Amino acid sequence: MSSVAPATVVGLSGGVDSAVTAWLLAREGRQPTAVFMHNWELDDADGECPAEIDARDAAAVAKQIGIDFHVRNLSAAYWDRVFEHFLAEHRAGRTPNPDVLCNREVKFSAFVDVARQLGAERIATGHYARIDRQGDTVKLLKGRDPGKDQSYFLHLLDQTQLAMAEFPLGELCKSEVRELALRADLPVANKRDSTGICFIGEQPHRQFLQRFLSRDPGPMLDPDGRRLGTHEGLAFYTIGQRGGLALGGQKGGSGEPWYVLHKRQADNALIVGQGGQHPALFATRLLTGPGHFISGSPPARQFRCHAKTRYRQPDQACTVEMDDHGGCLVSFDQAQRAVTPGQSVVLYLDDECLGGAVIESCNAPLFDWTTPTACTAAHSEP
Repeated sequence: MSSVAPATVVGLSGGVDSAVTAWLLAREGRQPTAVFMHNWELDDADGECPAEIDARDAAAVAKQIGIDFHVRNLSAAYWDRVFEHFLAEHRAGRTPNPDVLCNREVKFSAFVDVARQLGAERIATGHYARIDRQGDTVKLLKGRDPGKDQSYFLHLLDQTQLAMAEFPLGELCKSEVRELALRADLPVANKRDSTGICFIGEQPHRQFLQRFLSRDPGPMLDPDGRRLGTHEGLAFYTIGQRGGLALGGQKGGSGEPWYVLHKRQADNALIVGQGGQHPALFATRLLTGPGHFISGSPPARQFRCHAKTRYRQPDQACTVEMDDHGGCLVSFDQAQRAVTPGQSVVLYLDDECLGGAVIESCNAPLFDWTTPTACTAAHSEP
């Protein structure tokens, strides 16, 4: 084992992206130290990518490249800072994005602490994003590969976190990364990409949540208030969801599939409608909680930019107005489908990620105005 303090620690996850990241740094002669983060301790035998397999693959990659390898258990940080929030949001009827919080609280916080303990000045990860360093200011830019750009998941990072970060894959396309892995004969060159909940892997979503959240059945209604069935709990559904409604035998005017339109907390009702283009699925405006801006402040009190309300969505032209509490009113040029409270809206100016915020409500039509909700109250014109 090397006794020289490493300049860079690379997060080695057991996947091809982080493996090529480590290989690129080593090829530059920088000799990084690799760390595998063990962040989930509960039984994940049903997952597609168990942590034990990933740790073994990460160790094999480090051995192949010839770099030091460490395992650090950050499961307490993940549970306290990410997973508890994930569950609380679901209990509140929202649909959180744990990958966003995971990056800020674990990969670029707890992991940074590990890197500093190892004497590192920088951390490197396999994210498809770029960093533009201009004096004391650091900007987050989209990755060159539009199909893999991951700046959406990094929008909560601040200047200090970005200043310490490196994204060696930012200029590469995924196909190039695969080619490099094959050329370097890395043992994970052909390993498929993992998906699912950050650090937990691929799990049947409802069954996974039911391990931690109790069922709270309630009425499943159409927009006219007709009861169609019983849902298992609002926490287990999301806006725009088609599958898992058990309404195959229900007949309606259009004969189209049923979709989740709204989760009404006031009476624990799940509102569903027919057709993937149902008007209640579309919104032109949304309101957020306090915005986070990577530079430290928004460009102006009101500004034009582009936004995404979900990962891999094409950029959408919009106007952003800041309120007196730091929240954002985002008005889109074109109506957006399935805007979901709890998810993040991320703002861009050309290739630069400005930051973003958690969606609180939107002005999609709600059909029962006699039952007041926070969302309908927020829909009034400013």
